[in-house]
Amino acid sequence: MILVLDVGNTDIVLGVYKGRKLIDFWRISTDKNKTSDEYGMLIYQFFQYNNLNIGDIEDVVIASVVPNIMYSLETAVEKLFNIVPLTVGPGIKTGINIKYDDPTEVGADRIVNAIGAYEKYGGPLIIVDFGTATTFCVISEKGEYLGGAIAPGIKISSDVLFEKAAKLPKVELVRPRNIIGKNTVNSMQAGIIYGYIGLVEYIVKKMQMEIKGGPAKVIATGGFVIFIINETSCIDVVDRFLSLEGLNIIYERNKDERCAKQP
Repeated sequence: MILVLDVGNTDIVLGVYKGRKLIDFWRISTDKNKTSDEYGMLIYQFFQYNNLNIGDIEDVVIASVVPNIMYSLETAVEKLFNIVPLTVGPGIKTGINIKYDDPTEVGADRIVNAIGAYEKYGGPLIIVDFGTATTFCVISEKGEYLGGAIAPGIKISSDVLFEKAAKLPKVELVRPRNIIGKNTVNSMQAGIIYGYIGLVEYIVKKMQMEIKGGPAKVIATGGFVIFIINETSCIDVVDRFLSLEGLNIIYERNKDERCAKQP
């Protein structure tokens, strides 16, 4: 079995794979202050609770956009599994041609999403990841990573509105019944939710116009997709485990070389 970890700014998503089958998954908060022992104990407890055997893990793969958490996570993995994890970055075989001006600028999260989506759905694709930031990634018909767009995430937008406007309260992210709000809370909810839907639809529309071989299939993923999916028709598929599947595929593409290096 393989353990994969997708480390985002808000959450860490963990999954256990047996071949291409996802056996179990968990989500924990990203905490830069946690020690390797604390992360190790959390992972150990997940395994115990779900009757999984630590000794059955053959390898571990990590994709992270939070560099200053990696020492604790990598050390936790080494202590718990006696495995040096495979970290997505330069030198890793991904099987995807990145057409960015500087390929090293593309975040590991966007790479694993692109790999997982193209493997499952082919191309061309637009991948929208609703996380701390909302990222839009475009994959060509040939599986090339063409580029994309990055916008503030819906929760960041809501939090900043509360923090920077003295008279505006912190509001729950729920869709109001009407877009014409009759009070401050409903007005903020309408602006945040419907405004964000407009942002997504406009960016997707403009990208569709630039993509050759389209129209592209639009795949949505990420923890905050629940706020958008029922309010727009521009998304074709919601795939909650896209990043985990991409990580599992990366392992398959690198396992022969990993095994060859084992003593």
